[in-house]
Amino acid sequence: MSIRKLAGGVAAAALAAAAALAIVTAVPADAAVTAGCGKAPTLTSGTRTISSGGQNRSYILRVPDNYDRNKPYKLIFAFHWLNGTASNVASAGYYGLQGLSNNSAILVAPQGIDNGWANTGGRDLTLVDNLTSLIEGDLCVDTTQLFALGWSYGGSMSYAVACARPTVFRAVAVLSGANLSGCSPGTQPVAYLGIHGIHDSVLNISLGRSIRDTFVRNNGCTAQNPPEPAQGSLTHIVTAYAGCRAGYPVAWAAFDGDHTPEPVDGSTSTSGARTWVGGEVWKFFSQLTSTTSSSPSTPTSPSTPTSPSSSPTAQPGACAAVYRITGQWQGGFQAEVTVTAGAALTGWRVSWTFANGQTITQMWGGRNTAAGGVQNVANETWNGSLAAGASTTFGFLGTWNGTNSAPSPTCTSA
Repeated sequence: MSIRKLAGGVAAAALAAAAALAIVTAVPADAAVTAGCGKAPTLTSGTRTISSGGQNRSYILRVPDNYDRNKPYKLIFAFHWLNGTASNVASAGYYGLQGLSNNSAILVAPQGIDNGWANTGGRDLTLVDNLTSLIEGDLCVDTTQLFALGWSYGGSMSYAVACARPTVFRAVAVLSGANLSGCSPGTQPVAYLGIHGIHDSVLNISLGRSIRDTFVRNNGCTAQNPPEPAQGSLTHIVTAYAGCRAGYPVAWAAFDGDHTPEPVDGSTSTSGARTWVGGEVWKFFSQLTSTTSSSPSTPTSPSTPTSPSSSPTAQPGACAAVYRITGQWQGGFQAEVTVTAGAALTGWRVSWTFANGQTITQMWGGRNTAAGGVQNVANETWNGSLAAGASTTFGFLGTWNGTNSAPSPTCTSA
């Protein structure tokens, strides 16, 4: 079924309706398999509901055929367009990725409030967080393989996910999107694919270029003006940016067309079976291979993640740090630390002492200097500068034996 035929029409008024939105701070992802691995699942394919932010929200879940509870799967969020629905996305094959993934991915299509993604007060990011937690707790997910995509307003929501959840999502694909659902903080790298029509009459291509360039900068890519096809050529051009940080590519696909998720080369008509878009998205996602080799393929006796430390400490006007265990299995665990600036910072340092003999085996988003049980983590070059009230996160894998209590970290400006 064609997405184009299902779309309810995207109004340019969405630009104003979704501006100046408050976004909640980022939450972490486990760089391992989830607690759902090895468990008999209770989630099944179909339309379901979840309580999120005090509201009942709906979503459609697609669990792979012949699901193997000991096999870690990709998890892909697919967001609908303005006046579209989760049902539209699911019935059209999740932008073609259901067929292309060949049962290697768990697919979820959330339903937006008022059929859109205004993300007021961060409510839609909270929904993404809650769905991620629910699915990872019940199904076997490779948490280095979370992805998001969407068209128009759905693309804008995917952009918001990239900005706000960079340690959770490995990559996003934004189809004819703009900054409609917010971007906070939007300072950390995420693999990014942008696709846009050169004469888009609803969301001008300049809006797509602008949000693309957020991740050209964040990912350390060499700035350029990638080639775009001439009007009337009925073709598309895909450009892979040079100079990007390893593991954080940026690609841009411009096509000769209007506001559509299903452009077809050589034709002004569209057909879901003929469009090249799904293939480009799947190729981009698939190049980003799993990085779970340092963790067990199936956790033994997975336990429920512990609550975050309830009493973070900070120097007034400097920064605060909150430590959270996000996944745990026999002998190993995953944790993350959220750093929040009290005043503007150009650098930070977080310290704590492991009281139970835990060790850190792998870290991302920070540089650790350990002395026995004492850990001293400094910022990376790309996440040290924080505006007052802004947050960033770093995470790590570790080992434990016997007890794994959460320490109380301190944070100082550097």
